[in-house]
Amino acid sequence: MCFFPLPDYSVVTASSLHELDFYAWTQQQAQLIKSGAWVDIDFEHVLLEIEGMGASERRELINRLAILLAHLLKWHYQPSFRGRSWQLTIKGQRRQLQRHLKDNPSLHARLDEFVADAYIDSVLLAAKETGFDESLFPVQCPYAQNDILNPDFYPES
Repeated sequence: MCFFPLPDYSVVTASSLHELDFYAWTQQQAQLIKSGAWVDIDFEHVLLEIEGMGASERRELINRLAILLAHLLKWHYQPSFRGRSWQLTIKGQRRQLQRHLKDNPSLHARLDEFVADAYIDSVLLAAKETGFDESLFPVQCPYAQNDILNPDFYPES
């Protein structure tokens, strides 16, 4: 039983299919590429989707860094609250960052830039979770790239 009308795909262009049914569009484009039907490929949307995938990988890295840096800040500025939960979050984020960088090694070349971007978010997150004013935290990330990724590094207060 279908609760919504399905489009008549026989009269839908590749470009409009992208808007109507993204999954069907991806399958159609994959089949066109496999069969070498280059003139029928929706290159405009394929390009946009590929660029979006790259942006998604970058955002994932920045989000992981922000969570890790926020927990390093909390570890540093709230030593009396240090606990197993924070330690496991730091460990887990580092593992996921390492895995992400292994899967996307070209992101490593811009890691300093991503750390700087993520640090702004990490300050907001740490301020929210600690109740401290954002101005308490340094303006720039106080941790070196090697320390951020080092599984044995925990900042001291």
